[in-house]
Amino acid sequence: MGGCFDAIAQRAMIRFPMSSGADKDDWLAAARAAIEIEADSLARAARRLGGELIRAVDLILAHPGKVVVTGIGKSGHIARKIVATLCSTGTASVYLHPAEAVHGDLGIYTRGDPTVLISKNGTSAELLALAPLLRQFHSPLIGILGNGASPLAAHLDVWLDASVEREADPNNLAPTASAVTALALGDALAIALMRARNFTPEEFGRFHPGGQLGRNLKLSAAEAMHGPGEAAFVSPEASLKEVIIAMTRRPLGGACVILPGGELAGFITDGDLRRALTNHDDIRGLRAEDVMSRSPVTVSPAATLGEALELMERRPSQISVLPVVDAGGRALGLIRLHDIYLGSR
Repeated sequence: MGGCFDAIAQRAMIRFPMSSGADKDDWLAAARAAIEIEADSLARAARRLGGELIRAVDLILAHPGKVVVTGIGKSGHIARKIVATLCSTGTASVYLHPAEAVHGDLGIYTRGDPTVLISKNGTSAELLALAPLLRQFHSPLIGILGNGASPLAAHLDVWLDASVEREADPNNLAPTASAVTALALGDALAIALMRARNFTPEEFGRFHPGGQLGRNLKLSAAEAMHGPGEAAFVSPEASLKEVIIAMTRRPLGGACVILPGGELAGFITDGDLRRALTNHDDIRGLRAEDVMSRSPVTVSPAATLGEALELMERRPSQISVLPVVDAGGRALGLIRLHDIYLGSR
């Protein structure tokens, strides 16, 4: 493993200053090597996961309160992101600046709040000063550290190993691979807690109601669809001219072909019309049932917008409009890709 890693690192060793022209290939090689080094660091961290992660999860689950996450410098930025992930996935969490902690911010603690401390070397003076104080609050200490033999590691109840063989920059200095590895371990802890809590998409939507993600989780196809008064509905016997007129009056990209009982017989898209015009010299005798898709992809009115989006996009040939059909096969309307993205109607 070490030889392969050394070879990757060697490709990242750029000498400055760089000239233009062919040397730009070296820039690209260094960029690729950086990603490979970080990917290798993550793979090794994943293989190291075991009982310590389970202990960390048990410690957090055993306490009904919040988790405090702290770090300084780049580790502080990572800590803030981990807090955001924990909060949105069912684990109440706050960020504590370690330098501000001793100037009054320790007041955020309630007895037993677990603390996650993040540090590459485990020698940060701010964290070393903080760790003994946290025992006054009976705080279990979980460390995401790159050095298990460090002074900070001696204070921990649980150590999640964030060590890396080298950073991804040519000088082996900038926190790159170490930062990515620490972030990944924080995400791993959050995901394990999600599974332990059986955290559902509905709960995620409750914590994340804003933006497109919240919209996809909270709203149903029925809430965003265009009903019969807005969408084109035609009978199987309708002439192609009548279909075109209906789709022109209600230009949503499709027409539901409806049987007398309201059941969906098929679906016609703008593409179906173009193919009919391409394949037939005389379209005057064509009817809706001659050009419709008889087994179109449909969506339930109770499906979330996210589920509708999956039906549209996760397929070899993407589609932009779906008929909304109830359990009895009756057409209720249609929903467009345009309707899913932030309600652009």
